Amino acid sequence: MDFVNEAKKLGIGDTPLLRYDCECAANVFFKQESMNPGGSVKDRAALALILDAEEKGLLHSGGEIVEASSGNMGISLAYVGVRRGYRVTVVMPDNMSEERRALIRGLGGQLVLTDGAQAMRGAQLRADEIAKSRNALRLDQFSSLANAQAHYLSTGEEIISQLDKVDVFVAGVGTGGTLMGTARRIKEAFPFCKVVAVEPSGSNVLSGGKAGSHAIQGIGAGFVPAIYDASLVDEVQCVTDEEALDEFFILSKKQGYCCGISSAANLAVCLRLAQQPCNEGKNVVTVFPDGDDRYLSLLKSVK
Repeated sequence: MDFVNEAKKLGIGDTPLLRYDCECAANVFFKQESMNPGGSVKDRAALALILDAEEKGLLHSGGEIVEASSGNMGISLAYVGVRRGYRVTVVMPDNMSEERRALIRGLGGQLVLTDGAQAMRGAQLRADEIAKSRNALRLDQFSSLANAQAHYLSTGEEIISQLDKVDVFVAGVGTGGTLMGTARRIKEAFPFCKVVAVEPSGSNVLSGGKAGSHAIQGIGAGFVPAIYDASLVDEVQCVTDEEALDEFFILSKKQGYCCGISSAANLAVCLRLAQQPCNEGKNVVTVFPDGDDRYLSLLKSVK
């Protein structure tokens, strides 16, 4: 799978690593993944999953891809899949933002909505049913190792080339692909790096809690993803809806950063860590998975 060269052809990856301006003991940096052509970090995984399926002979021109997604993967699959000659059907909980629905349809994807109360588990079950009934390919980003491999080959590689050292890496867990792949590559280069997983307080399954509803779109699927490897994670931190939303509005409306709610959750944890005296002078790095263009209706709701 020649992922790196195929990604370059589509303009995926090589996103900037920016420093967040804060008065903290540590330095905080973030990867601005909204700079990908599909507008999010999921462009990387979408391409990797499709290339993997092609390599295995599971996808052929004119075939159909069916995937359960909270939005960003669906958008990225529509962007990448349609360009490679496939039909794309996305199954998404109906409590995701209107912008995500519009983008999937606008990029040529078909959209099927499921009950938001059933979270991603409900969307996955429906995607399985649709794929079986249509003889379509179910990619299953939650279990595909190609998901994490995309970040090992690109996101992690880019970060270690952009910074002289990484002391702490922080990322939210939806499928777990970004955290797993990036952390594995960073730990190879900087074995001392501490890896911190982020999940919603309202659905803290990684911490041993119960699945539940929450407002942090993109993370907290309500179950432990198959590709999640706890041995790579040094600590799990939870973020409340209130913390994430407060940080989101500060970032977008007061500071002018282009980021989404899961980005705000990641930053909230980074700031906790960066304020600790033990992290003075260290580099704390995270990912801003998408931009605020997917949350305009939410921004408009607050004057």
